[in-house]
Amino acid sequence: MKVTYREKTWQLNQGKMTARQVIKTVGLNPESTLISINGKLVTEDMMLESDAEVKLIAVISGG
Repeated sequence: MKVTYREKTWQLNQGKMTARQVIKTVGLNPESTLISINGKLVTEDMMLESDAEVKLIAVISGG
């Protein structure tokens, strides 16, 4: 599975994984990261296929 976050890209060859597992595997915090598959946001418990193209998005907040 191809995972992209900002300017970084990872190729994960671990078979099916949940979105949360993907975020943890690349060393990001699941509490501050969203995951998108084909332009759609998915929940962290969604199982992702090994051929998925994943985009990780940092959550930014302020006041």
